[in-house]
Amino acid sequence: MRIATITNFAYVATVTLTLISGVALFLASHAERDERTTVARIRLFDALTDNLEKEAFALSNLAREAVLKPLAENVQSWKTRVQQDITLENQLEELRSQGASSEELHVLHDGITTLAQLEEEQRIALADAEAGKTPDAINLLFNGNYDEKVSEAEYRFAHFRSLADQRLQAEMTGATERSVRLRTLSEVMVGLTALLFLFVLGFIIKHRILRPVVTLSDVINRLATQDYAVEAPMLAQVDEIGDMAQAIRIFRENGLARQRLEQERDAEWGTRTLLARMTQRLQGCDSQQAIVRVVSRFAPEIIPDMGGRLYILNPRTHRMKCVARWGLPPGEDAPITPESCWALKRGQLHSPAKDAVDMPCEHIQPDIAARAVCVPLNAQNKSIGLLTFDNYTPQKEPPYAYLELLAETLALAFANQILRDTLTEKATYDSLTGLRNRHSLDETLRTMLEQAMVEGSMLSCLMMDVDYFKTFNDQHGHDAGDKVLRELAKLMTDTLDENSVAFRYGGEEFLIILPDTNETQAKQVAGTLLSNVLNHPILFESQNIGPVSVSIGVATWPRHASADNLVRAADLALYLAKEQGRGKIVVARHAG
Repeated sequence: MRIATITNFAYVATVTLTLISGVALFLASHAERDERTTVARIRLFDALTDNLEKEAFALSNLAREAVLKPLAENVQSWKTRVQQDITLENQLEELRSQGASSEELHVLHDGITTLAQLEEEQRIALADAEAGKTPDAINLLFNGNYDEKVSEAEYRFAHFRSLADQRLQAEMTGATERSVRLRTLSEVMVGLTALLFLFVLGFIIKHRILRPVVTLSDVINRLATQDYAVEAPMLAQVDEIGDMAQAIRIFRENGLARQRLEQERDAEWGTRTLLARMTQRLQGCDSQQAIVRVVSRFAPEIIPDMGGRLYILNPRTHRMKCVARWGLPPGEDAPITPESCWALKRGQLHSPAKDAVDMPCEHIQPDIAARAVCVPLNAQNKSIGLLTFDNYTPQKEPPYAYLELLAETLALAFANQILRDTLTEKATYDSLTGLRNRHSLDETLRTMLEQAMVEGSMLSCLMMDVDYFKTFNDQHGHDAGDKVLRELAKLMTDTLDENSVAFRYGGEEFLIILPDTNETQAKQVAGTLLSNVLNHPILFESQNIGPVSVSIGVATWPRHASADNLVRAADLALYLAKEQGRGKIVVARHAG
């Protein structure tokens, strides 16, 4: 119930009690007025009967005196008194309207009748006195019967006063009691009004205002410090305090929503900062492996609630190979084909859980396919890689915008790296044979020599040249010569181990660096190459244009030359092989 309703009820009750108290007070005043009226009537009755009684005695005395002294003035005095008695008797007769009882009126009537008889005897006595019958007049007024009538009139009037006093005293007592009761009722009503007011005031202040306000004050103070973990009280009362509690709950909910938005904003800001930092680090990567390391470091922080994999397209096999994984159980992921992924086929993000009904990717395990997300790495309208994610919190929507932004950043980094690798390959590799060219020889040789110095091992160098290559070109044409050079490059690649490096030194000359190889081992490698070349058929336009022969010069560091002269020593040995008839292997002379 609202405080306003309680206050209204209390107001109505207070007004009602006040009205009752006022009516009781008015009735009490009326009772007091009745009491005063009764007292006045008592005094009036006493005064009238007392005066009448006195007049009766005075009139009797005047009549006796007029009989004894029959003077005109005495008779006139008696007559005047008689008129006064008549006036008093008339006043007493009017007591009927003053609430006199029938018994009182009967007694009064008897008294007045007796008084009238006395006046009649007095009139007869005066008439006898005037007629000269003075003894008769004296006998009439001075006998015992006359005195008895006088006493009887006195008794009647005294009895009347007694009855009137008793009645009026009872009325006065009743009026007094009514006045006391009504005043008591009025005082009780006033007291009840005060108690009701104090009760309502205490109830409102203590139970409906003080306690809730103290609780709400504590909540407000904590909310002011942005402590939205505080629970707002659920007040059942439907009043202004309840409305305030509801407003505080709404304020807390809005604060929680604002706090959540701020946290999401901070998280987004942190995510964007990580993306920007990752982009900066990717710009410093000079290889695909470096990019993979950067991705493995930043991706789990950018997308913390999802495990992921990074696939890179192998153009030769046309398959996607997993090069990095994070946030997933240990294991290996087999290569996948682009045709097994809807994201690669459509060229855009694919998430079956994003739409009500969609197709899962074939390369994803069926138990997680519904919550998986695939994002292609697109560059120049081609898919060069793929990001796959496993959403560990299906009830939370994945950050699709950041997934796509991460994919775009990685696609750009891999595309740039592919472009750099392509440019590097064109700058350091021979386009005809696929071998390294002379521009990368110095750096590669220096690196291998430094490693040999550190390890204390030997380093050998083979210089190989195709015999009579100019004559071959003149006879078969340059296309056939190019075919020979490509076949020799392939033959060298198949013959050498993974640590050895072959270069196209220029024209028909080739240079081979053999790390951790002494003179004897280098000569064996040269012999193998010489034998393989002589025995290798070369087909050009369905014709065997082989065999060809080569001459090889061998030099070993530090046995035959210093680090700066190793290539020159091998070149001099090749020159000697050509001088000695070609198709030979010549080892450089010992360094003097």
